[in-house]
Amino acid sequence: MTNNLSAPQNLQSMKKVLIVGCGDIGQRLALHLGRDNYQITGIRRNCPPDADHIHYRCCDVADYFAFKSVLSDGFNIIVITMTPAERSDAGYVQAYVKTCDYLVKALASLQQRPELIIFVSSTAVYAQDDGSWVNESSLSEPMSFSGKRLLEAETIIQNSGFTNTLVRFSGIYGPGRNRLIEQVKKGAASVSEHYTNRIHAEDCAGFLAHLIKHHKPLAPVYIATDSHPTPMLEVVSWIASQLGIKDFLSADAVNERGNKQLSNQLMRSTGYKLRYENFRQGYIEMINKN
Repeated sequence: MTNNLSAPQNLQSMKKVLIVGCGDIGQRLALHLGRDNYQITGIRRNCPPDADHIHYRCCDVADYFAFKSVLSDGFNIIVITMTPAERSDAGYVQAYVKTCDYLVKALASLQQRPELIIFVSSTAVYAQDDGSWVNESSLSEPMSFSGKRLLEAETIIQNSGFTNTLVRFSGIYGPGRNRLIEQVKKGAASVSEHYTNRIHAEDCAGFLAHLIKHHKPLAPVYIATDSHPTPMLEVVSWIASQLGIKDFLSADAVNERGNKQLSNQLMRSTGYKLRYENFRQGYIEMINKN
């Protein structure tokens, strides 16, 4: 089999990384990997200018032949971190199921075998709602269309025959992801006492980079989340106290989906050290910067 990884002599020792759907998390990942040991390409529908550490390829991965053309360059590591164009069943099929299907088919057609494929998934694949602890071996029988489609995409990658791992992120927050802060400011925060789980965008990228750089062999699946599952009411109450807002709750607010406590024990066993161990560390930084 051929693995088209030709490069100038000074790039021969560099790993070629392709980030499929290179939005916020993908761009952060590229920064974590750096340009000394990795030659990074990011696929986007609409490309920003290239940066020192990343080269962009404008490509709609829904176009199989365009996607295959990019893949023909040959890559050692492929990271799939997509964002649906719309939050609907069709949007999730397009972003996750078809992307994974096209990727696997194109690699087989090109007779390429990347060293590693990482699929960024979500803990939406877990439907537990009784406040219990959930880890990688817990039952994944999603009720929502999002969880079902993500699980379908995961299965395509797991059955691809390529070396792979799945990373299931909990609720991502960080710069530009200010939903809870805005709800508090608008007096529209949830009174729910259900457990919620979150991870800062920097730790999303940091953990992906850690897996690429340091940890072998990889487990089939990782839950990536911070160390402190917390009831939603406690989270928004703390945010409100930091903002000095007293009237911040709404009985009409939509409660969080699910009610579970996600374990990050396997993630931490890899040696990864969270930058933001709990929501307070991340949100206080965001609040102070606003």
